[in-house]
Amino acid sequence: MALLLSSPHVTYPSSSSISHTPLNSNCSLSSFSFQRTLYSSRRLQPPLIVASHLCTTTTTTTVDTSLLNVAEAFSEDQLWAASCLRVRSFYNFAPTAYAIHDHKRDLAGREFEALKERVAGKREGFRRVSCINATLPLSELSSFSHDLCAECKFSDDGEDRVVVGTLDLNQCLRLPDEITGMKPQGIGADFLRAYLSNVCVAKELHRNGLGYSLVSKSKIVAQDWGITDLYVHVAIDNEPAKNLYMKSSFVYENDEPAWQARFLDRPRRLLLWTSLPGMQL
Repeated sequence: MALLLSSPHVTYPSSSSISHTPLNSNCSLSSFSFQRTLYSSRRLQPPLIVASHLCTTTTTTTVDTSLLNVAEAFSEDQLWAASCLRVRSFYNFAPTAYAIHDHKRDLAGREFEALKERVAGKREGFRRVSCINATLPLSELSSFSHDLCAECKFSDDGEDRVVVGTLDLNQCLRLPDEITGMKPQGIGADFLRAYLSNVCVAKELHRNGLGYSLVSKSKIVAQDWGITDLYVHVAIDNEPAKNLYMKSSFVYENDEPAWQARFLDRPRRLLLWTSLPGMQL
């Protein structure tokens, strides 16, 4: 399975060189299944709030998951690594694109600044946001994925580790441009409702249970916050992502109207819901 907010004024490549790709039906951890040009009419695409991203790939690598650490990210070093993984997961770059590395760093920089703002509680409409990362030691990955290690590495107490999966847990009534959950209702719903977004796992490491581990950790954190109702959006044709969430006890609540999907130029979304133990209104 797999899942992307303010931007500096910079020069970007043509629309043919970069595209925003929150997933197709072959992707196992992403809620989106469409490809959209990142920039159109010279307007910037805002930084990420994306549903989820896990693509099924033809070649994956098995890793020692006993070395996996899934936890909330607080250091800027780790938030930067998570931003790099999101760009790596959610955008496609044409092989002939000019200065791809510079473009990736610019996109990661915009997401990094927006992510810091969300986590710091400075984003209007979000009561609380946590970035939750799955990480592995650099030594576990360096032999098969130089690209992943180079882009998503950070240092934790003197140990070099790599962000291999990430998501945001958002305590809020709704996410921008998304179907709104209906539970719970009444006064205090903004305290008790949360959404997952920006869910992604490094493409080389799908089918290692990393997505399930991320979702499981997010449920624990949400319970600590007092959340009783947790939501996630997923593309209607993304069977791998739906299977992951259903394995994690999510069930169908609603789906996006066809007109809204056409207006936003994306496949229709499903809204999935799960209840968490806690005090109900």
